Amino acid sequence: MKNDFRQSGQVNILAALVIIALVVGGIWVWNHLSFDTQDLIVEDILPIVLLVMLAGVGIWLMVRKFKLRRHMLEQRERLINRFKQESSAQKRVDVAFTLVELNRYELEGLEAIAEPMAELFVWKLKTALGDKQHRIRGMAASYLGILQHQPAIPLLIQALEDDHAHVRASAALALGRMRIAEAKSKLESLMKDDWDQTVRSRAREALERIK
Repeated sequence: MKNDFRQSGQVNILAALVIIALVVGGIWVWNHLSFDTQDLIVEDILPIVLLVMLAGVGIWLMVRKFKLRRHMLEQRERLINRFKQESSAQKRVDVAFTLVELNRYELEGLEAIAEPMAELFVWKLKTALGDKQHRIRGMAASYLGILQHQPAIPLLIQALEDDHAHVRASAALALGRMRIAEAKSKLESLMKDDWDQTVRSRAREALERIK
């Protein structure tokens, strides 16, 4: 371990010395150039170099974005197949949670399995009881809104009265995403009277979407 740290320190020192040498060498060369050559570099060559560098960075970013997108789509397809083949309800829930997160909390691309996923989230919202499972209930409520699962509306409105603030906030978020007008009175009550600031904020955001 000590040898590794020593070697790393030596590499850093060597890199610093090389950079210093390049800077000093560059300054020396610049000072020995004629004024005409300096003007040519500054006015003609340097702008072209900068443009080429910017174009290179832009192309690299585009390629990187494309590769990340393709990787995400491949992962999503594998998880969708795994979800379809999985027999354990709990493991299907775990895969469903991962899919929503991987898909950047969007429905597009998950339409084919949205219904069975939503049914699992409804099941979790109903059965993951107790304070220790409030995050599971909150995720289930929020993701039902992402999936736009209309049959879950009564359950989500009921979740606005959950004992845990996280669940109430998640249910408000889901109802806002779905723009459920029948939840307005409950959301208005939460916005005014709930003791938790996050719940009040989520209720206000939901009401703004519904309007």
